[in-house]
This record gives sequence, structure tokens and C-alpha cells, in this order.
Amino acid sequence: MKKGGVKYVLSPVRGLLRRMNEKQRLLLLSAVTGMLCGFAAVLLKIVIRAIRNGLFSIMPDDTLSFLVLPGIGMLLSLLLVKYVVKDNIGHGVTKVLVAVSKNESKIGSHNLWSSLVTSAVTIGFGGSVGAEAPIVYTGAAIGSNLGRYMGLSYRGMTLLLGCGAAGAVAGIFNAPLAGVLFTLEILMFNISMSSILPLLISTISATLVSYLCLGRSTQFAGALADFSMRNIPFYLVLGVFCAFTALYFLRTTLKLEDLFSKLKNPYLRWIICAIGLGILIALFPPLYGEGYDDITALLEGADPGHPLYFFALVLLLKVFAMTFTNAGGGVGGTFGPTLFVGAIAGYFVAGLINMTGMGPVPVANFVLVGMAGLMAAVMQAPLTAIFLIAEISGGYGLLMPLIITSAVSYGVIRLFEKYSIYSKRIALRGELLTHEADQAVLTLLKTDDQVETDFVPVRIDAPLRDLIDAVSRSKRNIFPVLDSKKRFQGYVSLDNIRHDMFRTDLYDKAHVYNYMLSAPDYVYCDEPMESVMRKFEKTGAWNLPVIREDRTYIGFVSKSKIFNAYREGLKDISEE
Repeated sequence: MKKGGVKYVLSPVRGLLRRMNEKQRLLLLSAVTGMLCGFAAVLLKIVIRAIRNGLFSIMPDDTLSFLVLPGIGMLLSLLLVKYVVKDNIGHGVTKVLVAVSKNESKIGSHNLWSSLVTSAVTIGFGGSVGAEAPIVYTGAAIGSNLGRYMGLSYRGMTLLLGCGAAGAVAGIFNAPLAGVLFTLEILMFNISMSSILPLLISTISATLVSYLCLGRSTQFAGALADFSMRNIPFYLVLGVFCAFTALYFLRTTLKLEDLFSKLKNPYLRWIICAIGLGILIALFPPLYGEGYDDITALLEGADPGHPLYFFALVLLLKVFAMTFTNAGGGVGGTFGPTLFVGAIAGYFVAGLINMTGMGPVPVANFVLVGMAGLMAAVMQAPLTAIFLIAEISGGYGLLMPLIITSAVSYGVIRLFEKYSIYSKRIALRGELLTHEADQAVLTLLKTDDQVETDFVPVRIDAPLRDLIDAVSRSKRNIFPVLDSKKRFQGYVSLDNIRHDMFRTDLYDKAHVYNYMLSAPDYVYCDEPMESVMRKFEKTGAWNLPVIREDRTYIGFVSKSKIFNAYREGLKDISEE
């Protein structure tokens, strides 16, 4: 097809869609988004499996392979990102949250393929990360770019982005309900009941595509025992254990990432991380790749061949293996490692109970419930955790222990951590949209959009005559004072010069600096609105100057305009 041929084909479709109202377009586009996300999830699974099988068909499945292959995958991913993608694509779910709160739900077009390719290489070679966050980023990019091309509003594009993320989760797990809940709990700051329909359409479409391509088998099928009331105390204990394990997982991850971020040379980071990861995997083979095969083995009751303390070490070291992979140039998420560590936590607790004679308890049940418990705490998404594990295991008979453990785990970690592993960093930067409408509106308001520029500036050394001329040309009662390089120095209020306005004898004797006042505080053009409002509250001012880092004057922002924008935003975000 000739250049521009794709647009030529899609233009009539776009024209037809634009004749519909936005709700109708959203329903149709959510189905298309879901199908595309389903295909993307299937493709990622197939490519990861093909790379892994291809490697072990030409290399032995031994310690040397475990030492070498993950580092090679990390290097290939690092080179792809550095020289082809040329953008930071790690932490996919966090990037989606930032796109919603800061970038009007716009995600770069390269994310349609870049996360998919690099994560496939990373995981296929044995990187100790998950494929779920990259596919969520890919799905969100599909929804964002499709919504932008079809001319949706910010609200519509945000919803379609959510449809993409939900479809990606549904497609990779064959779990439509979990896809919807993931979007509602983790990604979408405020959503009405009428908006759930596009999410459902997207997840059903993605799941159908996954069924058609890969079959309907559940990912973690095992020999599950019936729920017994006598085991409830043990599930409560598992919930507490998962909460503290999640606290260790979250805080250790962030500390290690901060530590590696100080190494500016990417190749030095790769060398250190590749060696560290290779040694860990050689000593503890379950750390190789996503670890889902090991979870399946535990669920099927296979003899793990290792003592219980071995799994305690695996539980503690998985976070190091995951961070080594990402810091060394690999691309992957924490979703898969969270499920893996949760499974090991459940196996460890069940093993301790049975070893001490307080049992017996069904190990497979505890493995699955541990996955939900850790996910509920790390991601602070208990509903997603409960129904994802139920869907991917066929274990709806375990709903009671899933609910008990997830609720306890979530409740305990909230005593120590307010934010999830995805949201903690951006929350501290004031960039997180929340499920509280008022906070969400403040985050959505951009300082740049609230700047008023119709003030007439005056030079600091100008005579009173020039200031009077500025008054005659202005409709405002504030006059910014600038130096010769247009840097903000202060302001003059009309009230300050009112008594000298008609004294013509002072027109050439008095100067602007004689009347100038200092601003009580400054606002920077990219400053979060929450910070701006704190400055208004602290100073008691109604107007504050907006400047760049070099003090170049931009305009003023007024409390009254922000209040009006806030009221409008609250109205928009609350309507059906």
C-alpha cells in the first residue's frame, strides 16, 4: 500500500464514527480495542514461549544457561530501548497512571509495540519479571491512540485507555471480570456505572480472542480441596503474613531502584545486574523467568525437591531478581513477581502449619490464596486479587478464603502504606489521580491552563508617566514589574499609586520601583495544582505571579479562576 494508505482506508471509518455521539463511538471502539488487546496478549505469550523453546533447543537446560541467558536478554532489551525506542518504557502501569493525570491520557504511538517486543525478549531469555505490566501499557496505548485518532474527548479517551488496560489483563489471563476490576481499582480515578459497559465489552472481546487462539484452559489449574471452616484461623494468619511480605516487597523494590538509579552508566548497571541475576538464578532456579511453571508444580502437588527454608529464601530474593532485571535494562513488571511471591508465601505458611502438626491444611489452596493475599496488599486492589485468582484457577469454591485473606492483607498493609507499588512515587510528586472526586479534579487542573496573561507589564526603572500610561491601557488593577531581561521583580497595585495618579509634577520624578511590592510567593508554570493551592492558603493572596525557573514572567494565576475551574471540573467528573 502506498504511503498514507492506512489513513486512506481508515478515514471513511473515522468519518462514520464522528457522525455518532461519543457514547455510541465508545461502545464500538471498546470492542475494537478489546480485540486488538486480545491479539497483543496472545502474541506476547506466543513470542515468549517461542524464544524460550528456541533457546533451550540449542542450549542445554543447565546452570551455565541460567547464568548467561538472562543477561543476554537484558542487554538486547537495553539496546532496543536505547537506540530504537529512545524512551523510558519501564514501570508500565505507573506510566499509564501518569499519562491519565499529566498527559491528557495520551500515550506515545511507539508503545503500541515497544513494551511488547522488549518484554518478550527480556522474559523469553529468563528475566525474572512479569509480562502483565508491559501488556497493560501496550493495551492502554492501543486505547489511547485509537481514541485520539477517532477524535474522542479527554474523558472518552481516558475511558478507552482504561478499556485497553482492562482488555490486556483479560486477554493475558483469560479473566474478563479481573480486567474490569483492575481498571476500576488501580487505573480509573472516578467512573460512573454507565462507563462500566465499555470496560465489559472490551474485556469480553479480549477474552474471546484469547480463547479462540489459545483455548479455554485455566492458567493455574490444580487439585483443590473443599473449603473447611476449621482452616479460617490459618487463612487469617496467611493474610497477616502476606501483608508483611508485601511491605518488604514494596519497600525493598523502591529502595533498590533508588540505589541503581545512582549508577548513570547503563552498561555498568547491566554488568552488575546481569552478574547478580545470573548468580541468583543459578543458586535458586525458581527465580528464572516468570516462575509460573513452578507455581503450577506446587498446585499439582509435585515434590518440589527442596526444604522449606529454600522457599523462604526464594521469597526474600525474588524482589532482588526482579529489580536486577529491570535495572539492568530489561523490561517487565511487578505483577507476575507479585503472584509468584504470593504463591511461595502460601506454600511456606502451609508447610509450616503442616510441619508443626496444627494441620493438615491443603497446600494447593494456600498457594492460590497466598497469590491473592500478596496481590491485594502490593497493588492495594483486593477485589482484583480475589476474582483474578478465582478466574485463572477455576477456584470459585475458594471465594471465602480468598476474601478473608485478601481483606486481612489489604487492611494490615494500609496501616503502614497508603499507596500501592504503582502509585507511591507519583503520589509523592502530586501526580496521582484518586477515587476521591475533589482530589482528582485538583490533579487534573493544569497550572498552565489557569494562567492569565492580560496584565500590562512595566519596567522597574520606568518613570511614573509610563506607569500611568499602562493604567490607561489595562483592564486590570495589578501591574507586573520586570527588569530588562523580562524577569519578574514585583508588582504594582492600582491602590498604591491612586494618590499620585494626577500629580503631573511627579510623572518624571517618581519611578516604578518607588511603588513596587514584593510578591508573597511564586508559582512555577509546571507546578502541581495541589502545591499552588497550598501557596494561596499560606499567603492569603488572591493572585500570585507565574514564572519560569529563571524568573522569566509568564502571567498571574488567581484563586477565583481556579475555584471556577474546580467547580466545572467537579461537575464534569461527576456526571454520568
